[in-house]
Amino acid sequence: MPIAMSPSKMSSRKLSIAIVAVLISSGAALAQAAPDTENGRYALSPAGDGFLRLDTRTGAVSTCTNSAGWACYMVPDERAALDAEIGRLQADNDKLKGELAARVPSAKTDEALPKSDQLKKPEPKVAEGERKIEIPLPSDRDMDRMMSFVERAWRRLIEMANRVQRDVNGGKI
Repeated sequence: MPIAMSPSKMSSRKLSIAIVAVLISSGAALAQAAPDTENGRYALSPAGDGFLRLDTRTGAVSTCTNSAGWACYMVPDERAALDAEIGRLQADNDKLKGELAARVPSAKTDEALPKSDQLKKPEPKVAEGERKIEIPLPSDRDMDRMMSFVERAWRRLIEMANRVQRDVNGGKI
């Protein structure tokens, strides 16, 4: 037996049914628009405006975005690049050790070289008769001028200390 409803209740019920239908259909559309996971091979994680896709067989990571259709681009694998560079350097090192051993059979290439003092400057090779640098000593007049300057500075310092002491003691010494 149908229940009688007022027209306002019927329109609100139709509106709510319409909203639910739109939400369900948009959810289905979003689920269909997402990239295919190919029978569990790929694991997807939301990231920004797309997905991060992990290939569970190879470990490769890709970023997938929906711009005129879904497209996935490999994320650069820095670890692989570092491993390749380490391998290249090790091969170069082995090659150089082999070349050094071929040149000097008695050279030990596995031992560290002694450290040299980088701060020590080599003695310049100067032939006799070449230019020599001499620094002249100050004259007596220069020494008198310097001593007079130091004496004036010292007297001013003592006078300032006496003034500060008088100010602290209230004018009494």
